[in-house]
Amino acid sequence: MGLIMPKRLLFFVYGVASYVVFLGTFLYAIAFVGGFAVPTQLDGPLQGSLPQALAINAGLLTVFAVQHSVMARRWFKERWTRIIPWAIERSTYVLFASLALLLLFWRWRPIGIVIWSVEAPLPRLVLWTLFAAGWTTVLVVTFLINHFDLFGLRQVWLPLMGQPYTPVPFRTPLPYRYVRHPLYLGFLFAFWMTPTMTLAHLVFALATTAYIVLAIQFEERDLMHAHPAYDTYRSRVPMLLPGRRRLARMESSRLATPTRNVAATD
Repeated sequence: MGLIMPKRLLFFVYGVASYVVFLGTFLYAIAFVGGFAVPTQLDGPLQGSLPQALAINAGLLTVFAVQHSVMARRWFKERWTRIIPWAIERSTYVLFASLALLLLFWRWRPIGIVIWSVEAPLPRLVLWTLFAAGWTTVLVVTFLINHFDLFGLRQVWLPLMGQPYTPVPFRTPLPYRYVRHPLYLGFLFAFWMTPTMTLAHLVFALATTAYIVLAIQFEERDLMHAHPAYDTYRSRVPMLLPGRRRLARMESSRLATPTRNVAATD
């Protein structure tokens, strides 16, 4: 027991440290995308040649996408936990994801070509409000589904307390009744809602949107494997756009309803 407890304590310290790195990265991401008083920002004047900037940015986005998707997959976790203890698997994923983002922030190349710029005060306020709402949605949704399990703290806390880990049950809190991925929807608002859209910002928004749509496909395969009820839930609730499934059902119902043959009755 004297040897086990220090290991559990070490895991807990590692999990907390990984979470602190994530928290700092998350706050920096808000400032990076919004352009608020940080050393590196998404937008800015072009540095170097345009092809070079686009190639570097594409490479940074690819590094994050590959890390974020591959390390989250079930097959990878099964192999990865043969190397590292299961209790710190999630914390390690969170740490690596944070480091991939920090690399992106550090080496990102602004391009400086303005695609659109909204100058009127009211529309600018609306866009900034939606930007803030997107980031707020991301944070709030993590707590609705279990913030501490999502970021690995629960996995290192329970062993420290001598308690077995129990998986988080499948639930659908309020926003999950309208879209299956409200957290990703929050990111889309955070990335697209800006009064000044530069080419670098547009590349970032397009790439992250494409990644989100692709990542959802892989994520939902794992969710259906882990939660049998997810397949039924998936058939009832739209992926990202509220109301699409309901509108599609209404349209199908309308087309299936016999209509009056005007030519025959006139």
